[in-house]
Amino acid sequence: MVDSVIHTVAAKPLIDFDLTALIQLGIFVIVGFAASRLLFRPYLRMREERSAGIEGARDEAERMSAQAEAQMADYEAKLAEARKRADDERRRARSEAAKRQQEVTDKARGEAAKALSDAQKQVGEKAQATRDELIPRADEVGTEIASRLLGRKVV
Repeated sequence: MVDSVIHTVAAKPLIDFDLTALIQLGIFVIVGFAASRLLFRPYLRMREERSAGIEGARDEAERMSAQAEAQMADYEAKLAEARKRADDERRRARSEAAKRQQEVTDKARGEAAKALSDAQKQVGEKAQATRDELIPRADEVGTEIASRLLGRKVV
């Protein structure tokens, strides 16, 4: 029985190649061509456009980032320069104010010294005038003060 099965199998080919294989091959080629035209090419084109759009957006973002960094560096440089000028101006204003204050103080001291000298001179002159006036009357005034203090007439 095994011999008969082996013999039957050997008599019939494993793959039967006939006209249906050619028809199936034709249908496969037509469906492949149609799928390529209607499905694969549009899908691949859409993916390429999308990738190109993403790359373009990425390039644009990098360009804008570099531009923003350049503007920020320029802004920081200008800000540092403005701060330096402000510090210089502030130092100059303080220096001028200190000089002006010193001038005003020196002038005021000079005027005060002159006023003090004038006042001392006037006081000295008035004291001298009062002395000149009181010295001739000193005996008379002394006697009068002593009389009042003692309560009796002093000669």
